[in-house]
Amino acid sequence: MSPVESLLFLFIAVGAVGFLFRNLYRLFAMICLGEGENRFDRLWSRFRGMLVYAFAQVRVVSEGFGVNHLLLFWGFMFLLLMNLEFLVSGVFPRFSFWFLGDIPYGAMLFMADVMSVVVLVCVANAVIRRVFFRPAHIDPTVDAFVILGLVAALMIAYFGYHASEIRLGEKEIAPWTMPVSFLLAPLFEGMTPEDAHLTARVFWWIHALVLLFFMNYLPYSKHMHILTAIPNIFFRSVSFVNTVPRMIFRRGERFGVSKIVQYTWKDLLDFLSCTECGRCQAACPAHNTQKPLNPRMVIHAGKMNLLANGRDILASRPYDTIAQASDKAEMSVALIDNRDESIAVDAIWACTTCGACMQKCPVFIEHVPKLIGLRRHLVMEKAAFPEELIAFFENSEQRFNPWGIAPNERDKWVQDRDIKILSHGAQVEYLFYVGCSGSFDPRGRMVTQAVGKILNAARLSWGVLGNEEKCCGDSLRRLGNEYAFDILVKDNIEMFRKYGIKKIITYCPHCFSTLKNDYKQYGVDFEVMHHSQLIHKLLQSGVIKLKTHEDCSITYHDSCYLGRYNNIYKEPREIIARVCAGKSPVEMARHHAESFCCGAGGGRMWLEENLGSRIYAERTKEALKTNASVIGVACPYCMTMFEDGLKDEKAADKVMVKDIAEIVAERLG
Repeated sequence: MSPVESLLFLFIAVGAVGFLFRNLYRLFAMICLGEGENRFDRLWSRFRGMLVYAFAQVRVVSEGFGVNHLLLFWGFMFLLLMNLEFLVSGVFPRFSFWFLGDIPYGAMLFMADVMSVVVLVCVANAVIRRVFFRPAHIDPTVDAFVILGLVAALMIAYFGYHASEIRLGEKEIAPWTMPVSFLLAPLFEGMTPEDAHLTARVFWWIHALVLLFFMNYLPYSKHMHILTAIPNIFFRSVSFVNTVPRMIFRRGERFGVSKIVQYTWKDLLDFLSCTECGRCQAACPAHNTQKPLNPRMVIHAGKMNLLANGRDILASRPYDTIAQASDKAEMSVALIDNRDESIAVDAIWACTTCGACMQKCPVFIEHVPKLIGLRRHLVMEKAAFPEELIAFFENSEQRFNPWGIAPNERDKWVQDRDIKILSHGAQVEYLFYVGCSGSFDPRGRMVTQAVGKILNAARLSWGVLGNEEKCCGDSLRRLGNEYAFDILVKDNIEMFRKYGIKKIITYCPHCFSTLKNDYKQYGVDFEVMHHSQLIHKLLQSGVIKLKTHEDCSITYHDSCYLGRYNNIYKEPREIIARVCAGKSPVEMARHHAESFCCGAGGGRMWLEENLGSRIYAERTKEALKTNASVIGVACPYCMTMFEDGLKDEKAADKVMVKDIAEIVAERLG
């Protein structure tokens, strides 16, 4: 390389690297506009998770084509050092990593050569897939082809440069160190030394300019995740996100999220880390039934809103505080709107909070809490929510149940006079928290009675709150009415403490998850068990015995709040296997963590499903395809949805919906 070339490259490289660091600083500054949140705990667990999910890409490769992405990722990882050598040698031509020794440096050259071929093959696979076999959840964006084209150009220039240098005899290395480049060198045999030298310089400059352009294009492209995904995985929630942050109510406090900077810094990092792979979109029950919600586009809209408003906010500082600057920026692009950089109101209300999007996301974006933050703003600041929720909120606040039924009706299900009611002075080991559906819904009461029968058969010391019981508040919280939820929680905790309750059994997974996970934010830690867990434990220990039935055909539906939210998959299946003489339930096409929502979670139980097709109808059809005679459930919401679905499919006389407790109670020895 001539001194003129070195000087020219130095000028271009300094400008490109400076521009890159300017963009990286701007992105970092935008992330710092978010609210504070501690994500620096459990550092060793975070580091291990980063190795598993960022570098081994376990979630990425869980689906077939993910292997292509893994190879592409590691191809770039292996080429990092060689590209660094390339850039430094552009300014200091004599620089190389040869000082590491012949064998280590030879191994580096060998891996760079081989991985460059791997990267080229992966790029070709990606192009073919997008052109000829593109899945519905992947958009045919020009941006993707630009990135793939740049990557291909880098690899082609790499081989062109090294092969032509080998032809010139300028590389004094063994053929094994660069096998592919040596194989390509004969392509330049017919050239004169002058032409070969010119070709080598052209390829060198193509590689240099494409590399520098690629580095600076990333912050402006859909592939920004190359910069942000690894830190986002490091700062992920170390367990599945089964709750949302608690609000502390103070005078002058805002409610929910209406501006992008009211999210935490981790939320903002989430927005910038989306790979736009579409896996969340493919798994979303709302999107799959033609609702306006697309979790991928929610995150994309958040990203665009942050980029649009973030520049204005940063430009207003340091003269303004973040709050003052965001007030000005809000006039630019609203967070909740029907514009491209905003999130539509209908999309916010379509979410069932099933968590399938979070389960699928390869970079651990937390979609559900973001939508609930928006609901909180709409409910508590704007009073802008669907009309059906007016009665629901009033009933929950005034009569402590969704239907507005008089509280003294709660214990009407009690037929056995031996059932202990705590307000009558009973001292028990276990509280059976019946829940609203188990207390008021006629079908739910049948399950409640089945649970009571099992508890009595096991001779457990248990009782109920009777008419003193109140709603757990799950739907209130997921619908955004955090204020009403806060009051209910405090009332319930006071009552639990009044009766010295330590252990709680629930029938409803929503009650289970709320009491177990959400109530911890209030400084309590009860031992909460879902009835399927308790029944499984009683069967395993031999406390209760069953009359097995070999001729049974049962399929089981995983409730979102039991499965994804609390990882309870094994117990209900083993219960069914015990009932059916060791025969496991017939699985639906989507089961365990892949299970498809019934459509009632996230407060959707109390809302009409007017847009698109009905979620429960899709799941019911899937259950009917198993040809099972019984659909086993462990959730009152799921039971209601399936029974409605069977009526719609005119199959209610052929297939029954039964709770796990009913299946067991029928077979008690």
